[in-house]
Amino acid sequence: MARNPENLIPTRRSLLDRLKNWDDQESWKDFFDTYWKLIYGVALRAGLTDAEAEEVVQETVIAVAKKMGGFEYDPEIGSFKSWLLHTAQWRISDQFRKRSPGRAMGRTRGGRKTRTSTIERIPDPAGLDLDAVWDAEWAKHIFEAAIERVKTKVKAKHYQIFDLYVIKQWPVQKVARTLGVNIGRVYLAKHRVSAMVKKEIKQLERQML
Repeated sequence: MARNPENLIPTRRSLLDRLKNWDDQESWKDFFDTYWKLIYGVALRAGLTDAEAEEVVQETVIAVAKKMGGFEYDPEIGSFKSWLLHTAQWRISDQFRKRSPGRAMGRTRGGRKTRTSTIERIPDPAGLDLDAVWDAEWAKHIFEAAIERVKTKVKAKHYQIFDLYVIKQWPVQKVARTLGVNIGRVYLAKHRVSAMVKKEIKQLERQML
């Protein structure tokens, strides 16, 4: 069953309040569906493997669940988005610390294997600008949610034009020829749908905590 596009980014005060109830499975499902790809993507870009990134997602969700009971949202202190980032960052660091000392090995010029110190072999997530990575993934996340909302509000043909011309970056002539429309219609559809996407992005950003 398709999810309601209005619930693709449900991080509002009401959701945070509902998450304080561990038995509210629907709210926790909304939370997981909304954020797992974001956390997973940041973990991968920090240098973790697929399995390690999946564990980061699980551990982050568990950490959030444990802390939500006493969590009080105060926008003057910081956003939920930032709090979630730091929670995930600790779990990413944990994954690097868990790595076996014997996993990474080097070779001398003669081909003899040599071991390097554990500290040298483990990437330091602090050396990566996770705030920038998180913001980039967050922007991508909101853009995708905005796209899903716009899809339900425009004609299929108009969205198809937008998808090919703007998202897939086909030449305008190819889009017109493939869809059997004139170039003017391509430009018009692109302008209208782009404006709607920008409006949805602004609305989503206002809803974020």
